[in-house]
Amino acid sequence: MSWALRFLGVGNAQAAVTLGSAAAVIERDGRPELMIDCGQEALTAFQHRYGALPEAVFITHVHMDHVAGLERLFFATYFDPARRGKVRLYVPVTVLPHLQSRVADYPGIVAEGGANWWDAFQLVPVTRGFWHRDFAYEVFPVRHHLPDSAFGLRLPGSVVWSGDTRPIPEMLARYADAGEWVAHDCALHGNPSHSGIDDLEREYPAPLLARCVLYHYASLEDADALRRRGHRVASAGEALPLADPTSGLAA
Repeated sequence: MSWALRFLGVGNAQAAVTLGSAAAVIERDGRPELMIDCGQEALTAFQHRYGALPEAVFITHVHMDHVAGLERLFFATYFDPARRGKVRLYVPVTVLPHLQSRVADYPGIVAEGGANWWDAFQLVPVTRGFWHRDFAYEVFPVRHHLPDSAFGLRLPGSVVWSGDTRPIPEMLARYADAGEWVAHDCALHGNPSHSGIDDLEREYPAPLLARCVLYHYASLEDADALRRRGHRVASAGEALPLADPTSGLAA
């Protein structure tokens, strides 16, 4: 069994056209296991990569560069009897009201009527974590706008996805304590909602920084600048090999 993290896109909202919207797929044996976020560009990248639509998505938060693809996914799923009601959406419970108001609570979701947005999906509300295909994932809050409005994801023993965040040393001390790769939000310059490289270098110990793979930056030039500072930077389409998870039923 082989695992990987596939970066569908690595750009911030303004760079999504050139770098893809920040999203990824956890792969098992080269096949998609779980999509993380579903922006417009990310859904297109998923279809190009796998020739299909996702069967399971974890939502970190509801900024449109992370959820705008869900409208397309709804129509493609609702009108396919083989998929309707079977595509899993794992959504943190405190994010769910925002997703409902931003995407799902639209009157007359189809012109034909008779459909709720959620009819296309199997909603799985999550708090501390969830099971998916015999593996346990952990969920934790991050620092992006209001408290409990954005979350990270951990597949124990394999990978941590920070989601959009400021530095979170206290969370990574707990949720990245088993040698996992940490895919981390990081630009050349930080702001009140996102990490900059000065922030990470100030707040994270060197051994943790050595396990960080940076994404959510503004340009290829910024990515090169981050590399010149000695950091590993993800590229759109790149697959990061992962260790086998330690959270499976057979682990």
